[in-house]
Amino acid sequence: MNKKSIIILAAGAGTRMKSETPKVLHKISGKPMLYYSIKEALKLSDDITVVLYHQFEKVKTEIEKYFKNINFVIQDHKNFPGTGGAVMGITPKYEKVLVLNGDMPLIQASELEKFDISATIVMSVLKLESADGYGRVIIENGNVKKIVEQKDASSEELSITTANAGIYQFCSKFLLENLAKLDNNNAQKEYYITDLVEMAISQGKVLKPLIVNEENFKGVNSKVELADAEVIHQNRIKKEFMKAGVIFRLPDTIYIEEGVEIKGESIIENGVSILGNSKIINSHIKTNSVVENSIVENSDVGPMARIRPESKIISTHIGNFVETKKAILTGVKAGHLSYLGDCVIDEGTNIGCGTITCNYDGVNKHQTIIGKNVFVGSDTQFVAPVTIEDDVIIGAGTTVTGNVKKGDLYLTRAKTKTIDGYFYKHFAKKTNEKK
Repeated sequence: MNKKSIIILAAGAGTRMKSETPKVLHKISGKPMLYYSIKEALKLSDDITVVLYHQFEKVKTEIEKYFKNINFVIQDHKNFPGTGGAVMGITPKYEKVLVLNGDMPLIQASELEKFDISATIVMSVLKLESADGYGRVIIENGNVKKIVEQKDASSEELSITTANAGIYQFCSKFLLENLAKLDNNNAQKEYYITDLVEMAISQGKVLKPLIVNEENFKGVNSKVELADAEVIHQNRIKKEFMKAGVIFRLPDTIYIEEGVEIKGESIIENGVSILGNSKIINSHIKTNSVVENSIVENSDVGPMARIRPESKIISTHIGNFVETKKAILTGVKAGHLSYLGDCVIDEGTNIGCGTITCNYDGVNKHQTIIGKNVFVGSDTQFVAPVTIEDDVIIGAGTTVTGNVKKGDLYLTRAKTKTIDGYFYKHFAKKTNEKK
């Protein structure tokens, strides 16, 4: 771990997102954008400070779901708006401090390690065909000579295609000595962190540019950019799984969230979504199925099945249009068109088409427990709570409202009644009218 402090700027409202959700909480691959900046920062430092302002309580509460021991500070936005104002009042623990942005979800620790250069300021720089939308950086003889925001740039400066990527490393001593000297004499009346570059140059300090990968330093300021960033992030996730031996069929159609684990030679077919903290182990997830916060091991699921949260599917066949929720299935066959919620079903059991566990009474959820080698006929309803012991047959069309003992046959059907010639009597009037 490098001996440097890290400050992450996450105070902005993100008005271009056109959303009531704070910009840094918009999600990529299932996690807020800010999550990724913190995750990568923690690989480099134990001194992380996140600067908040807009909806700070909401942002803080969300991020604390994922991380502990993060320092949160609230920017004095009224008196000191802007990126320079954001870092005021923070005392870094180490001699170097890296300033990141919370809206750069594609940043990677391997890129941030490259800032370990001996200089008062190391600033990230992009070499672009067009630098529109970025601050411009003037470089001479390998050193940064000037930096200017686009909204404050002259026409000559706007023609420069060397752009500011927005991440800086400062000597902490220099930063603390010069932050108080910042002013807001600019078009936006804000305190710019970039003005520290001008101060360092005037003081004869060493400023080094670091040319970085545009993809990793991609900022997100709109929902279009959010979607673009998620495509890149998804490709990274799937690439790593494929390197580890997972088979993806048409990977561009598959959605895998951050936190998912896929192990062994699993097969993930087109149109599949795997969400939350799901684990897929040596299993085959077929076309257009969804697995959410569940474990699937040595099983096949789908096509078009839905495994909802807290399910555990072990050595089981889940067919098309089968939905599970909080279900523990071990060695089970559920071929099609069934809902299995709040249940435990043991090995050797066959679930017939159209089976439903009626787990909700309108107030509380109840559990269905089914033992080993149970044959469940089609169109069965289990009105929970019920327990079905081993070696039971449930007749097709049955509504199960009580426990069933081992070895029994259980069925509920009305006695068959046949009325000869009733069809002709029923439609007699209609037939006569036609005549």
